[in-house]
Formats: sequence, C-alpha cells, structure tokens
Amino acid sequence: MRRPTVRTYTASATALAALLLPVPAARADTAQSRAAAAAVIEKVPYAMDSSNQAAWWTPVATYKGRGQYTYFAFNEPGSTAATHRPAIARRDPDGVWSLLPLLDRSGAQAEFPDDNGHNQPSIARDGNGRLHVFASMHADAWRYFRTEAPGGDVTDHAAELPDQGQGITYPIVATAPNGDLYLAARVGAGADQRPGKLYRWDNAAARWSVVATFAGALNRSVYPDDLTVDSEGHVHLLYEWAKAPATGFRHQLSYLRFDPATGAFADSTGAALTVPVTPDGSDVIQQLTTGEEWSNDNAYAGPAVQSAKLTLDGSTPKVAYRYRSADSGGNFRVYYAYPSGSGWVSKTVYAGGQTAAALGITWDEVDTKRIYYVTTSGTDRVFAATQSADGAWTAQSAAPGVSADRLAVRRDSDGHDVLYLPDTVHNSLYYGFR
Repeated sequence: MRRPTVRTYTASATALAALLLPVPAARADTAQSRAAAAAVIEKVPYAMDSSNQAAWWTPVATYKGRGQYTYFAFNEPGSTAATHRPAIARRDPDGVWSLLPLLDRSGAQAEFPDDNGHNQPSIARDGNGRLHVFASMHADAWRYFRTEAPGGDVTDHAAELPDQGQGITYPIVATAPNGDLYLAARVGAGADQRPGKLYRWDNAAARWSVVATFAGALNRSVYPDDLTVDSEGHVHLLYEWAKAPATGFRHQLSYLRFDPATGAFADSTGAALTVPVTPDGSDVIQQLTTGEEWSNDNAYAGPAVQSAKLTLDGSTPKVAYRYRSADSGGNFRVYYAYPSGSGWVSKTVYAGGQTAAALGITWDEVDTKRIYYVTTSGTDRVFAATQSADGAWTAQSAAPGVSADRLAVRRDSDGHDVLYLPDTVHNSLYYGFR
C-alpha cells in the first residue's frame, strides 16, 4: 500500500494585539473576553477530527535546535465519521508546517475508532531527536509509534513495550534532561482495580522498561493527569483516584516524586513512600469534602475532581486542578495548589461558571505563574490567569477571536508558553505562542 505523503505548508502567523486590561477572574464571560493574553495565534493548516479532545493528554513537544521546533500530536479525520487518523504537525522556526502521519505495519496511515476523552495522542522527543507518540488507547494493547531519526517516518513500534496484551489508557509522557523519557499510564482493564504504572525509555540503549507500579488499590482505578522531570532528573507525577472500574468523576488528587538515582519514591515533603501507594497512603492535594462519595455512576453529581496539571518552581510542584464542591452549583471551579508544611494549600482561581476539563499551568523564572482554563460559554473560551502580589487572580483571553474549546500547554526552552488549542466544532487546531 502506498505510504501517505508528508505535506508541507508555510503558515502566515496572525499577530493579535494584546489588550492589557486585566479583569477579575470571576468575569471570564464578559470583559475578560476582550483582553488578549496570547501574542500570536496561528491556525494549523491541517484538518482536525472532532475527537481530538482530552484533558489528561500531553500532545505538545518542543525542541531548541536552530530556533524552536514545535510538535503537535493530533487526530486527523478518518475514513468515516466514527474514526480518526493520528498524525504529527511539526512547526519549524521559520513558520513552515509539515505533516507526519503515523504509519501502521502495512505502511498506511493508522486509523482508529473515535472515543472522546480516551483515544487521543501524547508525544515526546528524546535526546536523539526521535519522536514518540502514544495514540488511541482505551483499555487497548499498546499503540505506539516512533521515528528512528529526525524527520523520518513515524512507524509502529508497539511490540517493543513491556506489558504486552495489557489494556492501556491515559498515556502521558515527558522528556528528562538527559534525553530519557518517562511514561505514565493506567494499566489493565479489571473490574476490581486498574493501577498506574511508570515506564522509562533509556535513550542510550533505545529500550523501554517498567520503573514501578506507582499507585493501585482494590476497588480503585488510577487516572494519570501529568508528569514532568526537573533539572536534577526527578520525576514528578500527578494522578487521581476513582471507584473501579471507571468513572468520569474522580477523587483525592495526589502527587508523587521518583528519584531515578536511588529508585525511591517520596511525597512533596521528601518523606519516603512505598509503592504502589494507596489512596490512604498518597500525598493527597484535594481531600474529600462534605458530601463526597466514591461512585462509578456517571450521573453522580456530588463533589469530585476531574482534571489537573503540574509545573515546577525548581523542584517544587505547583498544581492547577478542577474541583466540584457541594456549594459550587454543579460547576467545576479552577484551583491552584502548592505544598506548605506537611500538607497542601489550595486557592480559588476561577469560580465564575462552568469550565471544560482541559487545564494548563506554567511557571517562569521571575515567580510568575499562569493557569490556563476553558469556559463552556462565551465568545472567547480560553483564558490565562495570573496572581498578583496580594494573592488576587486576574485573567485574560488566551485566544481572542478563536472559538477554541480545549487546551494543552507546554513551556519551551526559551521560556515561552506554547498553546495547543482545538476547536472541535470547526475541526480546527490552533497554535498559540506567548
């Protein structure tokens, strides 16, 4: 079968004027929508399938060569309305876009069934320039694709991973400073429990291995949210717990740190933890609140966590998450959390209305944090909130004039936020840079 052709386009970046009038974060559907937090928004020149929407994913990778390269893993439309074809959109420093299809074993572009919230891709670039993509798994065997050299074909390498035949869901992946990769995923499809596992790509040996089952308990399922690696090589994990086998509403958002040099796991204070941790033994960021119940009923309307993202201030974790409390009127509010003493402190970022599941958080060298969130209504939907010295949060539109309804964020090596902005209604994907 003939291999799909790589398509290349030169994008004309649309610079959007920044209207620098911050407004209270609770007013995102009114004056907030007229303020621009993103300096440049650009439409990716490839059609996007409407299934390209998630909260847990890590669909952005960046690389500093002769300028910054950006890689967006996304779902293209499939041959039917119920399918999609995963691909990578690469943006070169000069603004030229190239499309790299993910190829199956026959050499054709891989195609999978749609499954919103599950069958979406995550991507990372290792120290040798190889791109790694994990795509379209909801309790499926590995669907893993990789290049063998920069610019090469992205081909099926699923047989190289451990845990063959296991059901894999929610793969998230990050690059370490030494060029290794770390991957977290929920593994297994049992009705009584579905644990979380951590894997490592040894870049020098070009081989995957299991690090550990980092979390698991009877009658509980683990939902990975994010992971990142600090400058010393420590791996920071963020995850949630749910009643097994699965549900859209989770509880006890938790944090865990792994030190590859010693093989030890620890909480945010540095205290050792034995893995797999359980809900009772986890470093819990969001404790259960009044009225919160363990339920796998997708009609459950009580307090719950639904998504979270992680960044680092040096080696200190900073977290953005969505939580629906008993007094929130059914809305998932946006919170910021950080470790303090023996526990975690949480602050409200946005409580002005309902939010979509996707979040982002970044931190720069001058103590400025940005929390990105998506509202479910309004002309502008994606906002970036920052905190002033007095602790108040203000927000600006991160994509003015663009009806993006999902979000992912990665900070590049030059200290810029790269925004991944799907508009699922119009089958469009946007690149943002600030």
